[in-house]
Amino acid sequence: MTGTLALVGSGEFLTGMRAIDAELLGRIARGGRPHIAVIPTAAVPDGPAVVARWAALGQAHFAALGASVDVIPIGAGARADDPAVAQRIAAAGLVYLSGGKPGFLLDTLRETPAWAAILAVYAGGGVIVGCSAGAMALGAALVAPRLGWPLATRPALGMVPGVLVLPHYDALPGLLRGLALRGLPEELTVVGIDEETALVQVDVGWQVQGRAGIELRRDGRRVRFGSGEIVTL
Repeated sequence: MTGTLALVGSGEFLTGMRAIDAELLGRIARGGRPHIAVIPTAAVPDGPAVVARWAALGQAHFAALGASVDVIPIGAGARADDPAVAQRIAAAGLVYLSGGKPGFLLDTLRETPAWAAILAVYAGGGVIVGCSAGAMALGAALVAPRLGWPLATRPALGMVPGVLVLPHYDALPGLLRGLALRGLPEELTVVGIDEETALVQVDVGWQVQGRAGIELRRDGRRVRFGSGEIVTL
C-alpha cells in the first residue's frame, strides 16, 4: 500500500488551501481524528520568529479542520537523527513540509531516521505534502544556488522521480520563467506550480487542484493544465 503525495505552489495553512487540505485529511481519517506532523524545517534559516509563525499557523489551520497536530521543528530544537523524532513522525497520517529554503530542508533530512519515517508514513498509506520549498525538496532535483549558465541542479529527495518543481510559478515574471525553463536540463520534467495550487497524486496520475494551474516542460514542450485536469508525470 502506498499513500498520497501533494505538491503545493504556495499558501500553506492559509484559507485558500482549506478545501484541498480537508480532502487530504479525508484520505487518512478512517473514522477517527487524523493526526498531522507539521515540519517547518525549511524556515529555520529565516530565524526563530519565522519558524514559530509557521508552527502557529499550521497548528491552527489543521486543528480547525479537526486534526490533532504535532509541530516538529527539525533543525531548531529537534534533530533528524533522534529516534524519538522519527517516532513522532511515524505516528502521523499526514506529514506537511512547509516553505522556506529548500536546500536547508534537503540537507537536514537526507539519509536520516526522520526521512526514513516520512517514507514509512507514505508506504503505509499516509499523505506527504510539500509546499513551496517542501515541494521542491520532494522532487528528483532542485536548482542549486550558484550563478552561471546553464542553471546548476543538485539531487533532491527523489519522491517524484525525474521531476524538478518550480513553486510560485504564476508569480514569476514571464521572462524569468522562460529563462529558467531553457536553462534546466532537458532530461528533467519541470513542473511549475502556481500559487495556492496543488498537484495531488490520484489513482490515474496527478490532479491539479486549487486556484490556478500548473505548467509542464517535457521533451522541449510546454503544456498548461488547469484545476481539475489530470496530469501524467
